Amino acid sequence: MSVLKILNYPDKRLQLVAKPVLVIDEKIKKIAKNMIDTMNYGEGIGLAATQIDIQLQIIVIHKMETQKNNLILINPKIIEKNGFISIKEGCLSIPEYRDFVPRFKYIKVLATNLNGENVQIKAESMLSICIQHEIDHLQGKLFIDHLSLFKQERFQKKIKKILKIKNQKKFY
Repeated sequence: MSVLKILNYPDKRLQLVAKPVLVIDEKIKKIAKNMIDTMNYGEGIGLAATQIDIQLQIIVIHKMETQKNNLILINPKIIEKNGFISIKEGCLSIPEYRDFVPRFKYIKVLATNLNGENVQIKAESMLSICIQHEIDHLQGKLFIDHLSLFKQERFQKKIKKILKIKNQKKFY
């Protein structure tokens, strides 16, 4: 399998909305496996296909304490949501920044697995947050889009400073 390049903010491709997967074939299975390799290499707990510039509705979630395996969800849709929770989130596409984001504490998700079977996933707490975060990516949203205007402005200043430093290092 392969580790793929992760798009970083402010890349505009992160704002694209993913298209549904119509057929689960070997190409889709290979994409999912490569996404898991990429997520693991980046030490992430989730990854959306849009983060690797594949505009398809595929997300992968690292196995958590209640799961036996990594989750691969195709065309995921939240069909039930309840309660609220907020933890400091990070993102492989914005590695330099973390902040608190309000999310639903409990969700039920309808999706398709790699075998083409419809599955329902009930998720709470961290798993719920992670799935919501990755579904946001499929809709062209980043976790920073959920922040207050004040926090978004603060983020923009910080990221400009980081990008300026990175650009200066290219010339040395």
